[in-house]
Amino acid sequence: QVQLVESGGGLVQAGGSLRLSCAASGQTFATNSMGWFRQAPGKEREFVAAIGRSGTSTGYADSVKGRFTISRDNAKNTAYLIMNSLKLEDTAVYYCAATYGILGLTSRQKSQNYQYWGQGTQVTVSS
Repeated sequence: QVQLVESGGGLVQAGGSLRLSCAASGQTFATNSMGWFRQAPGKEREFVAAIGRSGTSTGYADSVKGRFTISRDNAKNTAYLIMNSLKLEDTAVYYCAATYGILGLTSRQKSQNYQYWGQGTQVTVSS
């Protein structure tokens, strides 16, 4: 079993930056790709970013491309999401996820392809 714990959420002004962390524990050797998803009140959960096992392959939703950066440190069993130039519409609960599957570019964007999930961390962007 794999446990994921997100941290780093909080309140930030529009235009500011925030770094989210996702610490993995347990049977971390079973994981391959990791991803970040978010869900705003009354909206469906949406893909944000994903990264492959080695950290060399990344993908982003169009809405965050150029502003967010996903990375991972396998030695620390931790994934990160660095969010810059935050906008009001970025406000949501952000979830970290991991999968044992080897996923292609499109498959990494689907939440159903991930088996392990964190509890979520709230990100609120204010004006």
